[in-house]
Amino acid sequence: MENRVNSGAIFKNNFKEKETQPDYKGTINVEGKNLEISLWIKDGQKGKFFSASVKEPYNKEEKKPIQVNNLDDLPF
Repeated sequence: MENRVNSGAIFKNNFKEKETQPDYKGTINVEGKNLEISLWIKDGQKGKFFSASVKEPYNKEEKKPIQVNNLDDLPF
């Protein structure tokens, strides 16, 4: 989903299995940069509130493991 500059969309996380996973997830565009946002519903002294986390989108291409064809090529 492409967001307009300085806007975003957040949806309920229907795949939440653990308490550590966010209640809501989405994407936001901040000054032209797309980011992922996660929200958790928390209970505080003044009632319920959202706790938020913003991070760079996960890029599977950047996380590829290094392939070593020969153990002699290892640096240790």
